[in-house]
Order: sequence, then structure tokens, then C-alpha cells
Amino acid sequence: MKLQRGPGVWLTLALLVMGGVYLAASRLGYVDRAVARLFPSARRLRLSSGDFPSGVAAPLTGVASVPLRPVLVGFTPRGTSATLLLAASGIRTPEAPPVAPRDGLLKTAYALDTQAVLFSSEDEVRQALALGGDNGGVDMAALSVDRLAQWAPALRDAAPHTVLLLGRSRGQEALAAVGVDTLEGLKGKRVAVHTQSSSFYFGLWLLARAGLLLNDVTWVELPSSLDAGRALREGRADAVLGLLGDVEVAAKDRGGKVLATTADAPHLVATVLVVRGEFAARYPDAVRRVLRGLLDAQAETAKNPGPAARLLGEVAPYLGDPHFAIESAPPADLAANLAFFGIAGEAPVTYDELFRSAAELYVKLNRTRTAAQAEDTLDLSALKSVAEARGL
Repeated sequence: MKLQRGPGVWLTLALLVMGGVYLAASRLGYVDRAVARLFPSARRLRLSSGDFPSGVAAPLTGVASVPLRPVLVGFTPRGTSATLLLAASGIRTPEAPPVAPRDGLLKTAYALDTQAVLFSSEDEVRQALALGGDNGGVDMAALSVDRLAQWAPALRDAAPHTVLLLGRSRGQEALAAVGVDTLEGLKGKRVAVHTQSSSFYFGLWLLARAGLLLNDVTWVELPSSLDAGRALREGRADAVLGLLGDVEVAAKDRGGKVLATTADAPHLVATVLVVRGEFAARYPDAVRRVLRGLLDAQAETAKNPGPAARLLGEVAPYLGDPHFAIESAPPADLAANLAFFGIAGEAPVTYDELFRSAAELYVKLNRTRTAAQAEDTLDLSALKSVAEARGL
């Protein structure tokens, strides 16, 4: 018996098809965009604190020049962290109270209680900076310029302001491999890296130097840079990008070697101190004190690296010899800061150049939609004030 297809069947099929098309268009965002274009008054606008200047909630008068609680500074250990560890009055993790609280340089010389908050990855530091010190995060953070360039759009509500150069990597980030002798030999190999790290940025530079395409290697994602050595030991990758003290030992254990370090590009990875805009607006004196204390700590470390090296070794044994870790990522002095930010003197690569090139690169790689502007992330008022007070 042959079934008759009446108009009701065709209508049902048409409705089902139309419903499927609408559902797909809605999930892809086409419906919302069409409604916004045809009916502007019906647009659903989401407001955020980033839509307003970061200082609108600052007090009318200087009720408190510094916060009544400790200033929280997030960081992942590098040689450049030595000044922070020497200046802070406590070292803690996000979940635990300070370990062995003491009177650091900031507390003894500038009456400012500052705690260094240790994180295992740069992405965790980003998340803490986005939260802020009053909401379980941090007020300031040590981030590499390339990380800030990629994350600035996502950190819009935090209004991040770069205020100080902490130092540059001159051998701390490294590429180690097993069974590969040259950078060109990486073609077709597995390269493990935490892509939300400055090690990845260094790896991209190495690919460009070797004339390799991004997809000439198979990228193996790691949860943090601290997993690089383990990944090489376990054979999950042919090469890894991470910290020299970690990956060098792992490579030797398997008969491999280090192929390159940031000593080949000493101006590529620069770590800066970034402050939340709201915190800087409310407590400008606290920012100035932090800068003075960190620069004092740099001078102390340059004269006698022993105390800072001891603290760094306790916090991050995976960096290897802490004295060498400081040498491979030395803290920057005031003169280096003035040159890096284009205030006085000359630097091979300035903040503006490094930030702009990194921001454009991550747009090219589709890791961020828009390239942030370097000038929007800078606040050099405190640094200029410190320099003026010191006659520079």
C-alpha cells in the first residue's frame, strides 16, 4: 500500500528544517547579531568595570596612603624574583598563610607589609591579578611582557599598569631535546610546552630563527612549565621548552642536550611588575614604596647575592643553582628601567617594541582577537618619581 504524503507532512518537515536552522544559527551567534542589527534597542548589553576609568572609586582624600592589609604580589619563580623575595615580609601560596614571616626591606625601610604569593604557572598569576587582592587574588604581579601583550584584552577589567622592569631572561628559558642536534632537526618532532608561558614565546622565536613553520612540529600541551622536564624523561616529547635548571637535567638523563637558551635572545623575555589600575589609583604611595624597595633589593643583590639566592633556592629548587639562576635572569636596576621604558638612555629593545610585536604575533596566531596598545598598559609616574628623587 502506497502512503500518501499530504500537505501536513510537508509542513511538518519544513518546520523541523526551519527549527534546526534556527537552532544552529542561534548557537553560532547569527541570531543575536541579526537582532542587534535590525532592532538596536533590543541589544543585550553587559556592563563591566572595564567600561569605566579604574580610579573612579578612589577616595576623595588620602584616607590611607597604603592598604591596611598586606600588599599581595603574585609571581612564578625566576632569577628576577630574587628582589621580590628579599623585599617581601612573607612568602605564601594562594591557599596557605605566609611561610616564616620576616621583616623584609619593604617593611623595615618603607613600613609596607608586602607578601610574595607563589604560583606554579603564569596563567594562575593572570587569574589572581584578574580577581584582585580584596577578592582572593593579588594586587600586583610579575609577568613577562609577551604574556601581558596576549592577556591585556582579557584583563581589561583589572586595567593592568606596567610600572617597573624586574629583569630579562638571559639563559633561564631553554629548549632541550633527545635525538635532535639542531633547531632544523625539530621538523616533524613532538615539542612539549606550556603555551601560556614565556617559554612558548621563546619557542616561537626559535622556529622563526630556524625557518620552520608553526605546524612543522607537533605541539604537546603541558599544564605548566614545571612539567617540561618530566615530559622529556617520560618520552612524551622529543623536545621541551621550559626552565633551564629543569630541562637540562632531564635531557642529560636521556642522553640529550640543550639546543638553545634565551642567552641567544637576551632582550626577548622581559619580566615586568604589573599593578591593577584600581589599586594604583587608591594607593599610589604604596606603588612608589614597592618600587623603591625592589630597587633597593636589586642593589643589595648585586652587591651580595647570598641572601636572595638562599631565599630563591628554598622557594624554587627546580631552578638549579640559585646563584646561577640569578645570573641567568638578573634583576634590573634603575638605569636599565629608564632605558627600557624610553625615559633616559638607550635599550636594544624597548617596552613599546616588545609589547607591540608580541601583541601582533598573538593576533596572527589567533590567540587573541585584537592587539592591545602598549601605551594603554603603562603607568610610569611612580618610576619617574623614584628616578627624580634619586637624581636620575
